[in-house]
Amino acid sequence: MFKIVSLKNGIANVDGFYCDAVNCGLRPNTQQGDLAYIRSDELCNIAAVYTSNKFCAAPIKHALRYGKLFEGNFVLINAKNANAMTQKRGIEDIEEILSNLPNGLNIKNPVMSSTGVIGYRLPKEKIISGLQKLDFNAKNSDKLANAILTTDSFKKELCFKVKLEDGSSFTIAAVAKGAGMINPAMATMLCFVATDAAVPKEDIQSLLKEAVDESFNKISVDGDTSTNDTVLLMSNGKSGAYDKEAFKIALKRMLFELAMMILKDGEGSNKVVAFEVVGAKSDQEAKIAAVNLSNSLLVKTALFGADPNWGRIASTIGASGIECDEEKLKIYYDDLIIYSSEYPELDSEREEKAYKIMQQDSFKIRCDLGLGDGRYTAYGCDLSYEYVKINAEYRT
Repeated sequence: MFKIVSLKNGIANVDGFYCDAVNCGLRPNTQQGDLAYIRSDELCNIAAVYTSNKFCAAPIKHALRYGKLFEGNFVLINAKNANAMTQKRGIEDIEEILSNLPNGLNIKNPVMSSTGVIGYRLPKEKIISGLQKLDFNAKNSDKLANAILTTDSFKKELCFKVKLEDGSSFTIAAVAKGAGMINPAMATMLCFVATDAAVPKEDIQSLLKEAVDESFNKISVDGDTSTNDTVLLMSNGKSGAYDKEAFKIALKRMLFELAMMILKDGEGSNKVVAFEVVGAKSDQEAKIAAVNLSNSLLVKTALFGADPNWGRIASTIGASGIECDEEKLKIYYDDLIIYSSEYPELDSEREEKAYKIMQQDSFKIRCDLGLGDGRYTAYGCDLSYEYVKINAEYRT
């Protein structure tokens, strides 16, 4: 048996890891940081999952030179500029910036991660100047968590201490950002995980991929996939402790909680909704339907208006291309049946109950297709006027 204990703050708690952030002028007229780093004093096993967007940004192309599984100990992160669609010059800019890191830190295979507007080269001079302001022996996880935000309304960081049965323990922490362009096909989201657990190379990539598939890859704010999505896991092994099952459970829980924070912070969103599809012909068909529901703009706007219009749910499932039958379909909001062949129309009593359910901050829409054993749950949020305002004014 093992025990997971939550700790305050984030990566600063992890043995051997350091972090800090400063404002180097990418965000003008504010004290909020825009340049941050994460550093380990020991070499780390590093695993990564990146965006599936074919126009992946320069920082990802640069990091992929090391492979998705590599050894390293340093990540530099900037806000306000995605360094995407910048061709070879974007990679060259990264190399020049990283070449200006201070000597004496024993840095190996440094990488960069960026978030912000697409299509502009990095302001190298500002970033290189900002490197001189960073404290590379600091443990300022709060500054880090706030510096990487873009349209986010709150920081997202977690830390767990995992106590194993033999008396040993390890710490795992993560920081993330994301509120818009969220449709992880591995959203704009970044997540950095640091642990002093001794995670072996043969486990680290598969554990990260499984945890991402069950968290970030199950959420959608707006159905758009960014050029920069990155989840990076760094393990320096300083605790000497490791239990595969305990680490897997802690990592999955951490990434799922962060994914729910991203949904809660979806640009202008007010509600987090689980879309559970059961009774499909296969798990894959259930996934197709659930993901389509989480992405549907008509469904999202109905959620915003608390309109129990089950027609939008049914229509989205039918349009997804999977096998379905209107005589076998059943739709529930939480435990309230909204549609079946027996109850094809909402009476006033059930409509009032459905309306009250939809006014909650979170609830579940369950769709039973009645055709097999396939099941999948995706997560989404409502779409409000504020989403349009935020994105219409993104560069202004």
